[in-house]
Amino acid sequence: MKKTFALSHPKLSYQRLIEAAKNEVKQYIKKERNKALPEGVDFWGFSCKFGQTADKARAIHEGDINTNISAAQSQHWKSFYLEVVAIPKTRAKRSEED
Repeated sequence: MKKTFALSHPKLSYQRLIEAAKNEVKQYIKKERNKALPEGVDFWGFSCKFGQTADKARAIHEGDINTNISAAQSQHWKSFYLEVVAIPKTRAKRSEED
């Protein structure tokens, strides 16, 4: 998902648009996690970027998406860019000493 979320609408409130954006991201991640994994892969990881525009977007952790959207809300941004790309990952094996 590479999308610019507009936070202005003639009939919907600003808060409703924020909640709709958070819900859309949550549903996308859930859908991606339910896809079949490629052979030799343990789980789906996500590469995420967030910013006011695609050019200004910086890498963030998947768990910080809602926090960043809330920060954009507190700063009254008119729109924000969010990129969430699913990446197949393998868990690192722990050594027996740990």
